[in-house]
Amino acid sequence: MSTIRPFKGIRPAADLAASIAALPYDVYSSSEARTIVRANPLSFLKIDRAETLMPENTDIYSPEVYQTARRTLDAMITDGSFIQDNTECYYIYALTMDGRTQTGLAGCAAIDDYLNGVILKHENTLAAKEEDRVHHVDACSAQTGPIFLAYRPCTALRQIINNIKNNPALYDFTSDDGVRHQVWKVDNREYIDNISQLFKEIPHLYIADGHHRAASAVRVGQMRRAANPDNTGAEEYNYFLSVLFSSDELKIYDYNRVIIDRNGCTFDSFLDKIKDGFKIRKIGTKAYHPAHKGEFGLYFRKNWYQVITSPELMSDDPVKGLDVSILQDHILAPVFGITDPKTDPRIRFIGGIRGLGALEEAADASDGMAFSMYPTSMDELLSVADAGMLMPPKSTWFEPKLRSGLFVHRF
Repeated sequence: MSTIRPFKGIRPAADLAASIAALPYDVYSSSEARTIVRANPLSFLKIDRAETLMPENTDIYSPEVYQTARRTLDAMITDGSFIQDNTECYYIYALTMDGRTQTGLAGCAAIDDYLNGVILKHENTLAAKEEDRVHHVDACSAQTGPIFLAYRPCTALRQIINNIKNNPALYDFTSDDGVRHQVWKVDNREYIDNISQLFKEIPHLYIADGHHRAASAVRVGQMRRAANPDNTGAEEYNYFLSVLFSSDELKIYDYNRVIIDRNGCTFDSFLDKIKDGFKIRKIGTKAYHPAHKGEFGLYFRKNWYQVITSPELMSDDPVKGLDVSILQDHILAPVFGITDPKTDPRIRFIGGIRGLGALEEAADASDGMAFSMYPTSMDELLSVADAGMLMPPKSTWFEPKLRSGLFVHRF
């Protein structure tokens, strides 16, 4: 049973939503975030990446950065850039990209559901990234970036959401990257009660994106509990900001790999080392994207190759059967010595949304070798999470990405 509840959202004034809404904090480097905030002083990045308001030599993890985020959020509430709803609401958030729409419900998930396994994850977190968001959430007393959750399709819930979408939207704008964002407020008591009840009938929720934000929100909630001997479980810090989507509306893009150090391998010796497990065919100079599971594109010195996994290397295991695992276990580790792709500097990851041209450029710049991947499926993600297992790093790339700043949950 999943516990989702409405909240008194802090959200942009209607005419400022397009200016405030920003991509997640970890999409940008510090210098990129500074450039955006200079060009758009209302960008929510000035809260999510508050070092953008401070001198360039500032330690981005210093306490003053987090206090600056708090002061900036407070100031935007005071000056009316943000408003807060007086009653607890849900919000419908639809994103349309390339003609495809995915519609989510913004609400608050319970940290106990994260702790007891109702909310399932599919990847580990990095300590430094988690610690950063713990300090940010704690200083702001708010979750500023929503966790992207998925649930298995629910017909009754979809019907309610579609009914709400027939009403005029609270926000409706198209961001610079061409994604349309629409938001509806749900303050009808009957709808709210029905939505909450339907989630109680959903056995599991899945973190699609935002593992670090989720872990950080939970840790801060635990800290607040420990500091409050009268904690009842109803306090807002026991819940964290989420946008929940039906899994059948989501699309995972490929997450491609570039090897910038070939571990002394010539191309011929590389082919010789993998010939027993893979069938290799030269394609030519045209970029090649795999058409099927178990298939890779291989790029080296202006040429593309099709690499097909032999049946003997395929697996029914939820993790070992992933294409990213096959590549890692049978090529990256044994041939290139890359045993920990999360920390090894010889491998780079490039989201498929950037196209295969970006993959070619990265490989050419280092005389390296690149692999284009067949995307992990939502069914594979759910299977891994259901089994209590974890995917290799950089297994999924979701688009479109949720904007931060459209909803803030304060506690």
